[in-house]
Amino acid sequence: MARVTKPASTPAVPYFRPAALTFLRNLARHNDREWFTPRKAQFEAELKEPMLAIIRKVTDAMLDFAPSHVRPAEKSLFRIYRDTRFSNDKTPYKTHVAAWWTHTGLDKTSGAGYYFHVSAKEVIIAAGAYMPEKDQLSAIRHWLLDHHQAFRKLLQNSKVRSTFDEFEGNALTRPPKGFPVDHPALDLIRCRQWGLSTTLPAAAALEPGIASTLIRHFKLAAPVVDALNTPLAAALEPKKKVLFGLR
Repeated sequence: MARVTKPASTPAVPYFRPAALTFLRNLARHNDREWFTPRKAQFEAELKEPMLAIIRKVTDAMLDFAPSHVRPAEKSLFRIYRDTRFSNDKTPYKTHVAAWWTHTGLDKTSGAGYYFHVSAKEVIIAAGAYMPEKDQLSAIRHWLLDHHQAFRKLLQNSKVRSTFDEFEGNALTRPPKGFPVDHPALDLIRCRQWGLSTTLPAAAALEPGIASTLIRHFKLAAPVVDALNTPLAAALEPKKKVLFGLR
């Protein structure tokens, strides 16, 4: 008897089909395990695999402009499952798929990086430091004391301004403790996040060139991400050992 072989699966393409947005719309209406579990294979085929294909294509391009953010696609992809332990909202699934390219060495504490998000309503492309943890927040603020002019110049680049909006800074009402109240960078120092974002129609995720769109946006935002990571990456460098009291 001839052996029947299973046909090879077709590699996922780096963009989404309309069925992906339909799935996300339905998930928003039926956000429970009873609905999702029998449709998990559909989620993987229509959303997870195309998302991984997009991530891989973007990551390959990052070798040229963001090599410190190159990592396996599976590590950049966020899980669809929500962490409900400390939330009053106990719905188990996110109603979007997203990816985050973090800086090598800052995997657990985030730092500044690149973000991509697809929901049934919109596509979000962003880059920067989003609500960094306490030590990183302090490091960026201290860095801005001396480098605010260079940082402002990056944000005011004409191509950046025509492509992105700045993050809402979620700013403190008063200067952080220990920072001068009359410093020219006070507006930046009071912020608790810094970066760039833009929102596109959900249909943009269906375009075969969506990965190229991401690459173009991320490349433009790279100097801002690099600047924000400067004080954080410095902390990752091994300290020189002292020998006989001499450096």
